[in-house]
Amino acid sequence: MSEDLFSNAGAQARHAPLAEQLRPQTPDDVIGQQHLLGPGKPLRLAFESGQPHSMILWGPPGVGKTTLARMMATQFKCEFIALSAVFSGIKEVREAVAQAEMWRAQGKRTILFVDEIHRFNKAQQDGFLPFVESGLLTFIGATTENPSFELNSALLSRASVYVLKSLDEAEMGQLFDRACVQALADLSFEPAARERLIGLADGDARRLLNLLEQVRTAARTAGLATVDGEFIEKTMAQSLRRFDKGGDAFYDQISALHKSVRGSNPDGALYWLTRMLDGGADARYLARRIVRMAWEDIGLADPRAMQIANDAAETYERLGSPEGELALAQAVIYLAVAAKSNAGYMAYNAARAYVKQDGSRPVPNHLRNAPTKLMKELGHGHAYRYAHDEPEAYAAGETYLPDGMPEPGWYAPTPRGLEGQIGQKLAHLRELDRKAGKK
Repeated sequence: MSEDLFSNAGAQARHAPLAEQLRPQTPDDVIGQQHLLGPGKPLRLAFESGQPHSMILWGPPGVGKTTLARMMATQFKCEFIALSAVFSGIKEVREAVAQAEMWRAQGKRTILFVDEIHRFNKAQQDGFLPFVESGLLTFIGATTENPSFELNSALLSRASVYVLKSLDEAEMGQLFDRACVQALADLSFEPAARERLIGLADGDARRLLNLLEQVRTAARTAGLATVDGEFIEKTMAQSLRRFDKGGDAFYDQISALHKSVRGSNPDGALYWLTRMLDGGADARYLARRIVRMAWEDIGLADPRAMQIANDAAETYERLGSPEGELALAQAVIYLAVAAKSNAGYMAYNAARAYVKQDGSRPVPNHLRNAPTKLMKELGHGHAYRYAHDEPEAYAAGETYLPDGMPEPGWYAPTPRGLEGQIGQKLAHLRELDRKAGKK
């Protein structure tokens, strides 16, 4: 019934990987995703309707995207074609369309599943549209990336988007127990081993089953019937937590780090920093982001924050990993507890927006430079007041904006940290302007 262009159709079930042996066959068999598959939830209703529809399944690896697509083909009695956008091109797409046309002539419906659909470029994605619109294909795409950034709006408008989630610890425990009952009956696991394996899998069902398969092989080789935590530590290669250095999870965690610093929560900032370092993030990139946080969210409320952030980045360059990571950690702690102000950031953005839409106003004569006799004769620099010669080194009432431009008031210091003193000084200078008769 089904055709998978990237699978070995002749492989026997007994030789299939554990993840394939335990692949759920019905919605009730699925562990996790109850926000989509629970009673009255969107995908449950889709299965019950008996009518397939085009969709995008968005979620991290190992949460059931391929399983759900295959299950739909079975439940809806459709032929199934699977492509991987990593390996497929126009040739494979054309072959899939030709096969679907043959099946349609026989009165059969086709589901075309494209894994990692975000790897196709915009033109390739557009190539599916005529066949989706004509009803030749029901299209199911799977992606680990945000569809709103990676997929054509035309394709998105013709497909429902369903967000799948990583399995939580309880759900991973259910999967672990199911695997032990159905495929690992000759092996028992002590609680510490079970906990360690679930932790290593990090919410990825496929990874957990692959780990169990590796443990089974290692235990049989060692002649063990019981696996303890020490055996797991000795035999399993160190496994980093799932982390996509260029994907959605990466930017989500960067966002969490930045917002923890902005929210003055040092523990949260440390957690996300160490999560990203543990997952393999480039520490130099993190250092650059930390410097940005200092300028954006602390600014002149505590100018030391910028210096500490820069020093931490330089320290990492000198020491490397892991020693240099301590400097980054202490920088995010300082930034988290420092006084916060985005007044400079907001003033800069407001000034940029104004200049972008405003005309090119001329520089007033009194602010122009006059290095030559001709320029002086033209009035450049005339009536300029040298601030250092004025009381309090301030030329009260002077103007520094183009003629006719109102005072915009872009920079509004907060009362926090050093900016509190800056605000007081600016208020004093404005009072001097008022007394000098400045409008």
